[in-house]
Amino acid sequence: QVQLVESGGGLVQAGGSLRLSCAASTRTFSLYNMAWFRQAPGKEREFVTAIRWNDDFTKYADSVKGRFTISRDNAKDTVYLQMNSLKPEDTAVYYCAADWKGPLRVGTASYDYWGQGTQVTVSS
Repeated sequence: QVQLVESGGGLVQAGGSLRLSCAASTRTFSLYNMAWFRQAPGKEREFVTAIRWNDDFTKYADSVKGRFTISRDNAKDTVYLQMNSLKPEDTAVYYCAADWKGPLRVGTASYDYWGQGTQVTVSS
């Protein structure tokens, strides 16, 4: 069982930045692919970005390429999401998720473990 706890959400003006963190409670964190998803009110949960278990590959949704950066610190069992140049359409609850090592996946059904989410609100 893997528990994931997100933090770092909040209210920011358009053009601003936020850094989300997701701490995992597992000794095998370094063997999990990690991802961030988001869900806006009335919309389905959507893929944002993911990073492979060995930190050699990342994937981004087109909507965040060049603005968001995913990273991980396996020594701290933590994955990060640096969000720059935020837009009002980035407003959502952001979730981190874990999937046992393998190819990076973008579907919600592929991820076995989820955090409780953290709210990000971008004002115009």
